[in-house]
Amino acid sequence: MTMTENAIIGCLLGTAVGDALGLPCEGLSRGRQARLFPDIRRYHFLFGRGMVSDDTEHTVIVAQALMESSGDLALFPQHLARRLRRWLWTLPAGVGKATLLACLRLSVGVPPDRSGVFSAGNGPAMRSALLGLCCPEDPKKLRALVKASTRLTHTDPKAEWGALAVALAASLDSRPGNVRPQDYLTWLQASLEPEAGELIGLVQRAVASACAGESADAFSDALGLQRGVSGYVYHTVPVVIQTWLRHQEDFECGLTEIIRCGGDTDTTAAILGGLIGACVGKAGIPPPLLDGLWEWPHSVEWMERLGRRLAAAMETGQPAAPPPAHSGFLRNLLFLFVVLAHGFRRLLPPYEI
Repeated sequence: MTMTENAIIGCLLGTAVGDALGLPCEGLSRGRQARLFPDIRRYHFLFGRGMVSDDTEHTVIVAQALMESSGDLALFPQHLARRLRRWLWTLPAGVGKATLLACLRLSVGVPPDRSGVFSAGNGPAMRSALLGLCCPEDPKKLRALVKASTRLTHTDPKAEWGALAVALAASLDSRPGNVRPQDYLTWLQASLEPEAGELIGLVQRAVASACAGESADAFSDALGLQRGVSGYVYHTVPVVIQTWLRHQEDFECGLTEIIRCGGDTDTTAAILGGLIGACVGKAGIPPPLLDGLWEWPHSVEWMERLGRRLAAAMETGQPAAPPPAHSGFLRNLLFLFVVLAHGFRRLLPPYEI
């Protein structure tokens, strides 16, 4: 297995595991989360099994679009738009407002270059790590792919800059050895325009915090996020980067820390899981967490096949067909039912003290 193939498979599986671990805790305060789920190193979604949300589904869609277009800058947004339209038709639960509106616009014929809505949500960031793995040596192409992926759904430049920060982290993950915090900051500063100064300032704080050995919740507190990390990209990305810089090879500890921060836990854990997974590969993800994923049609084995084919397509520069998968409509109905059951469960004790 090549280094790129190992990183892509690890990113896909790490995203799915992080998503599934964080999903039951989404929206809970830290105190209520600790009362309901004292052990977050295992799944709590469906009888001890884990299922994934749109964070993983979008990462898979990006992988499929990259394969079909072989990373061609003109074809990639067309394939991504087609995949997003099909995904919306399966009635996924919990779709972000900006992504929903953009997909609806795509479904009625609005072209990909005009389908996005003005939002700085974290949707583009949650699907951008793979882009960094597929063109780590071509910053100009990486920037163009991130822009195409982002503007399809979100037109606020903050969403694009946040997505690029995640993609750059992943591209560094694909290289041997751990990433030095200052090296990451230097690369990010060189890749962003002056208008992104607010994000650069936040990442500077994340780097300083990581170098000082602060915990993820201490850093999020310093950002004013005591009630949890929100879906705003300038909240999500700095906390993810700070945790990633300290836990680049420790999948379980990194995810446990960021989930305990509360808030949009499925997305923060999915992004972090993708970054750490890209570094450690499948072998660095605890086997019980892979075995406990209950997913169809995108099983662990299917995602491994997808990762291998994507790595081959990027190496040869030739379009390739993703492994076949059936519609997820029935799966999404079950998923919605379980999400509603979790919502009703939250009405019952134990309550936060």
